[in-house]
Amino acid sequence: MGVGHRAIRFTYSFLLIATALLLLLTACDRQVSERTQPLRETTTTTSAAQAVPPYIETGDLAAIRERGVIRFVNLGGSELDVLPRDSIVTLKHITLANQLAEKLKLDAVWIVARTPREAMEMVQAGKADIAAYSLTETEARREIVAFTVPLLQTRQKLVTNQKGPDISDPKKLRNVELIAQTGSVYVQTAERLIAEHPQANLSMKQAIAYEDRDTLVDLLKQKKNRAVILDDYIADNMLSYRDDIRVGAAVSEKENIAWAVRKDSTQLLARVNNYLTRNLVNAPGDRIGNWKAIQKSGVIRFLTYNRPSVYYLWKGVLMGFDYDLAKAFAEKHGLQLQVIVVPYDETLIDWLKAGKGDFAGALKNITRERIDQGVTFTHSYRETPEQVVSNRNKPEIKQIQDLAGRTLTVRANSPFIATARTLKRSGIDVAVEVAPADISIAELVDRIAEGELDATIVDNDDVMMAASLRPELQPGTLVSDPRPQGWMVMAQNRQLLKKLNIFLAKYRKSDAYPEKVAAYLEPNKRFTQHVAARVIPGKDLSPFDTLVKKSVLEYSFDWRLVVAQMWQESNFNPKAVSPVGAQGLLQVMPATAEDMGFPPPVFEPDRNIRAGVKYLDWVRDRFEPTLPAVEKLWFILASYNAGYGHLLDARRLARELGLDPDVWFGNVETAMLKLSEPQYFTNARYGYVRGAEPVQYVRKISQLYRAYTDVASGDIEPNQVFHLRAPPHQVPE
Repeated sequence: MGVGHRAIRFTYSFLLIATALLLLLTACDRQVSERTQPLRETTTTTSAAQAVPPYIETGDLAAIRERGVIRFVNLGGSELDVLPRDSIVTLKHITLANQLAEKLKLDAVWIVARTPREAMEMVQAGKADIAAYSLTETEARREIVAFTVPLLQTRQKLVTNQKGPDISDPKKLRNVELIAQTGSVYVQTAERLIAEHPQANLSMKQAIAYEDRDTLVDLLKQKKNRAVILDDYIADNMLSYRDDIRVGAAVSEKENIAWAVRKDSTQLLARVNNYLTRNLVNAPGDRIGNWKAIQKSGVIRFLTYNRPSVYYLWKGVLMGFDYDLAKAFAEKHGLQLQVIVVPYDETLIDWLKAGKGDFAGALKNITRERIDQGVTFTHSYRETPEQVVSNRNKPEIKQIQDLAGRTLTVRANSPFIATARTLKRSGIDVAVEVAPADISIAELVDRIAEGELDATIVDNDDVMMAASLRPELQPGTLVSDPRPQGWMVMAQNRQLLKKLNIFLAKYRKSDAYPEKVAAYLEPNKRFTQHVAARVIPGKDLSPFDTLVKKSVLEYSFDWRLVVAQMWQESNFNPKAVSPVGAQGLLQVMPATAEDMGFPPPVFEPDRNIRAGVKYLDWVRDRFEPTLPAVEKLWFILASYNAGYGHLLDARRLARELGLDPDVWFGNVETAMLKLSEPQYFTNARYGYVRGAEPVQYVRKISQLYRAYTDVASGDIEPNQVFHLRAPPHQVPE
């Protein structure tokens, strides 16, 4: 069964809704049949759009797009309806759905149901499009809806008040009334417990209390023999602010939690899966941690912008001055570098202060204004003056006085604003305009080259590199002394700052440093070719994007992940052959292709991709359904490279070494490395494996996949799927 048929869940605690509270207070004490509840089609919007009257739509994504609206259903409505007291996770959950609507260029409409069952029935009937709610996946529910990729796993637990019954073990329950929320999987759990313990005199009381679980505690206090069944993350959240409850034994195995769509909405399911997977993989895991926390996680997060010289993609290779330096620092300390690309209309400082990264940089000038915002800079790793650049078809700006009568359009949130205004205050008759926040430096310079803007101020390095790419540009006068540039960290992260400073001081003295400066910051033919051929947002990642999108639709993989894997396997060469005989774009072994129903040879791109993706799906089905979605991705890739058997050995060894067998980075990958050592592989069922290969394989693909998700949409349009033309079979240059 593919990822699209598995459940996913979002961690969040549910909020108090004013209208729901009135309903709760009157309904909590009576049992309500799951199938007799009327649907409550209350509509709220997250945009300025008018409330949309209820309608039936059972079509796929194309039909939804024609309406211009996507309808989310949950049990509380949009975040606009939410009262303040809540954990931030709930708002993040709702925001995720709203951001999906934005990416689809649709208005988000929220519809309220009373129970999870109602929410799913509304989706099934075409009264809503996505159940954006924490739905537990069950066999019965899979008959109603299709579930997205699993994002969270949970167990149901018993909860009671401080004076309540013994809930440490289900076998110890006696004369207990189990409270289960109407229309939830808790009802089935309560029924099972009653059936499994016939001598315990257990009973069940159903209640509607989804958006105010504190009401359940009030029910517990009414009788001493009551216990409520809740998911563990909900119980843990309640413990964080209540001291009058106890959390007891688990009463279920691990379960997947998910959003849901209509069963025949394959296009919508693929798009939602790609979106959610991308957010899972790229989730920064907000923290403002210290150096020890970074080392423990095994990952260091670098915030930057996607632009030439700093960080960009060229034919599947990650490049850039800041990227290369950050990668060298991570490797020196045995850490995996996670690059987090910040949107142009947001600042690195804001993301750093929000805990979305550990350090940040994009050839940033060290300024007092930035320091005053609460960050600290490393020692300078580069000094460069600021310079004017204009179009060659206009008078050259050779000296500051030549700015008279000209217009400088400068980047928002940049130190160039202060420089331009200082020039104006000095008596130069120059107009100063600040560009919209979503306009990058590269776009500003391009508009000047096109003649749309007059002139701007940027760093000398950027001027020289841009002029080498666009002969229409005319470098002008310098307008500052060389400015020091450095990376930013939070002021309290002193140990990380110390490590970065030591690294940068040594790196500046190394032979590698002038090589990086020459490669990225000085005009040269190689850099010009790379930048001209870089992957640009909205453009194809490879010559085979359309074929990949066609193949992944059936199996619910993110097409960008497969393209990243394709680059790692063959550098997009459909004629590639490995030393052991693997063939084509995805380097499929002939025997594997045969097993997948594609008799070799499989050099033809379409057949190769279909065979490779089908094999990825076969590998995925070998893993337990409740394995976290992101970890499953890395396990699939490791198995594809090293073999499923060796992955099993690595998970077993990880458990023996006290590592987490369900986590790849820093855990199972560590065990995989050890399987090349005699003391470990002699006791492994599948024996020796060159462990460094799958470790590097997964790391490189995961990094490239993250980069691809920053520049390419997860969309798979119908015309891309059903009207295909294979690309030429030549080897890309």
